[in-house]
Amino acid sequence: MTQTPVHTDAETAGSTGERRVFIDKQSPEAYTALRATAEAVRGVAAAAGLDRTLVELVNIRVSQLNACAYCLNVHTRAALRGGETTQRLGVLPAWRDNELFSPAERAALALAEATTHPADANAQSAAYAQARGVLSEDQISAVIWVAISINAFNRVSVLSKHPVRGAPPA
Repeated sequence: MTQTPVHTDAETAGSTGERRVFIDKQSPEAYTALRATAEAVRGVAAAAGLDRTLVELVNIRVSQLNACAYCLNVHTRAALRGGETTQRLGVLPAWRDNELFSPAERAALALAEATTHPADANAQSAAYAQARGVLSEDQISAVIWVAISINAFNRVSVLSKHPVRGAPPA
């Protein structure tokens, strides 16, 4: 019988003290396949002409919807390194209520949200209509794949309770 790795210290067990299996470590072949999918998705997004900043906005927005602290940490830092502003990141949850995002970014964010919450058929239809007005079919496909990919990573991290490490703000 294989021993299941679990969190053993209070920091990685989270505030509730609950211990979880790091499923990426427990089943590395599945996680390796997921990482390969993410690499392919990055290639699809680049080939479709999606700016890396737009891809990171999608990753961050989906991670916000899924409350994935680990992925938010990773992708916020990546967005900032890529030139994204703290102002836009700060208002991203309210992207519909400000003019800081381009029509293509708005379409991508709507499509990402519809992908994250697929049961809302009306939101899907509205997102597709919006996307068709400003994105090519290759870009629509790429945005959906980016959202699918980050949703999968969010579930790995949320269900494993991957810790966010770093110094707290001063």
